[in-house]
Amino acid sequence: MNQSGYTLSVYLSKVRSGVGCDTGSTVETMKINRHGKAKILTQEEIQLLFNEGFQSDRDRALFGVCLYTACRINEACTLNTLDVYDKKMRVRGEIIFRRNNTKGKLAARAVPVIEELRGLLVKYQPDSRDGFLFPGRHGRGHINPESASRILRETCEMLGFEGVSTHSFRRTALTQMSNAGIPLRIIQEVSGHRNLEELQKYLEVRPEQVKGAVSSLSMLGHVGNDYVRKSSFVDVDSIPDTERVSRD
Repeated sequence: MNQSGYTLSVYLSKVRSGVGCDTGSTVETMKINRHGKAKILTQEEIQLLFNEGFQSDRDRALFGVCLYTACRINEACTLNTLDVYDKKMRVRGEIIFRRNNTKGKLAARAVPVIEELRGLLVKYQPDSRDGFLFPGRHGRGHINPESASRILRETCEMLGFEGVSTHSFRRTALTQMSNAGIPLRIIQEVSGHRNLEELQKYLEVRPEQVKGAVSSLSMLGHVGNDYVRKSSFVDVDSIPDTERVSRD
């Protein structure tokens, strides 16, 4: 049941009308048939995935780890239960991603568990504290990242989403932190990227952000006595570009 009050029918009606639903500003590079960049998820899409899409506590916990720690799908699939829960099966304050399970095996990292993720992990509660957090078929090994990808793909097909892949959770999380003004060096500690250049490739830049950046140059106004004050970029479509300001 969707406890957020946001339903698939409401989402689809907004998509069709193009009103009140941000379906992503990078459609031209959106991932189609496994080509292009993974889509940045909107809040509405996240709510639908977790409330109406995923059918088990395991799937919600698996993709919740991806979203709320910005980890790679392989890193989530290869977590040990004791990386997330203590010996009394209580959710730890941090999730430990072991070096051998990270891309390039560069370094281990620990990511704090926020309340949204804690709730998903409490509901999941794996059967055993030994072995992998997300076991594979018949309890052998860990769930295969390709199997996780198939689960997500089938869920998105049911919901009518395009361009979403397991990498969408990582891109969405990193972009959200960047948009919130978190310094890139701190985001890098969460993401585990080897350098800032690699991290920046993940971040989405929206047209309104570019517009705002250029509009900030108005403070460099070159006119003298009777100077021109540029209007705010937010109101650029509804207010004249300039207005005369008296020196008095």
